[in-house]
Amino acid sequence: MTKTYLFLMFAVFFEVSGTLLLPVSQNFTKVIPTTALAVFYLSSFYLLTFVVDKLPIAIVYATWSGLGIFTIAILGYIFFKQSLSWQAILGLFLIVIGVILVNSFTIKTI
Repeated sequence: MTKTYLFLMFAVFFEVSGTLLLPVSQNFTKVIPTTALAVFYLSSFYLLTFVVDKLPIAIVYATWSGLGIFTIAILGYIFFKQSLSWQAILGLFLIVIGVILVNSFTIKTI
C-alpha cells in the first residue's frame, strides 16, 4: 500500500510540475518547456494507471486533483507572485483536510 501512495505522490508532483510550466511555455511556443510539460503530464498519468488498480478512481482523482490544486496555489504564490486572500488560504486548507478524510476512511482494494 505504501508503494501505491508513493506512486500517487509522484503523480501529483509530475502534474504540478507540468502545470507550473504552462505559463513558461508561452502558449506552447517555447520548445523545451513545452516538451518538459508534456513529459511531466504523461508521467503523471502513467503513474496514475498503477494507483487506480489499488484504490477507487474517485479517491485517486480527489487526492490527485486536491493536492495538485493546493500545491499549485502555494507555488504560484511563491514563484509567480500571485496573491491569495485569506479566504483562498482557508479553502486550500479545507481541501487538504478533505483529502485526509477521504483517504482515512477509504476501503483499499489490494
